Amino acid sequence: MTRRALLWEREADTAFAIPRMKTPLLLAATALLAFSTNSRSAETKSLPVRMVIVGDSTVCNYPETDVRRGWGMFLQDYFKDDVKVINLAASGRSTKTFISEGRWEKALAEKPTVVLIQFGHNDSHAPDRPEATDAATAFKDFLRRYVDETRAAGATAILVTPMCRRTFEPDGKLKDELQPYADAMKEVAKEKKASVIDLHASSKKAFEALGAKPCEELANKEGDFTHFNAKGAKMMAELVMKELPAAEPTLKSHLKTP
Repeated sequence: MTRRALLWEREADTAFAIPRMKTPLLLAATALLAFSTNSRSAETKSLPVRMVIVGDSTVCNYPETDVRRGWGMFLQDYFKDDVKVINLAASGRSTKTFISEGRWEKALAEKPTVVLIQFGHNDSHAPDRPEATDAATAFKDFLRRYVDETRAAGATAILVTPMCRRTFEPDGKLKDELQPYADAMKEVAKEKKASVIDLHASSKKAFEALGAKPCEELANKEGDFTHFNAKGAKMMAELVMKELPAAEPTLKSHLKTP
């Protein structure tokens, strides 16, 4: 065989050997890539719904040693394990101070799927208080920001109107100081095409049906017509949950009981 023929044969062997060597590696790499992609897809699908709650003292968590309870403490009980409830509500906060203290930024950093937003009690304080906001102006502006920034983070915003204070008039009707804030929240929900849970209306109906004396059993201490013990907070959680599946239908499949 001539030198030229020998070189041609070696080159031919090499040319045909490369595909034979590369083919198994290519198949293995393709399989690995497919497995990795499917794993990431499965992981994403199995990630829990992250429900972040923001609000005030009627919603927030309390230590076990404290008789006070917020309704946000009981929402996890209604959902399967694929829902994680993150209650970031804080006592004394309003739509304004929750943002100014950096709490809203931390809420968004939780990468929520759904955000429940209940304010109004502290917004309604006297105008000279730093947490106060006007129902017709600043309160609505802050609510718009909550909705817009929730959506920008890829989550669903659900507004929850503030429950009534349990302050009764002599005729058995509630002295309703929070109606302007509930109305403002519903107006923003309509404007933004956002879901709203009217806890103000449902709590008012429930409290007036009970009456002044039985409502005392919902309080954390005598003379407190705003905050709740476990019984009262569980009642508020139940009222929220009656409306939540309609407000966000995707949550229905995650409920422990339909």
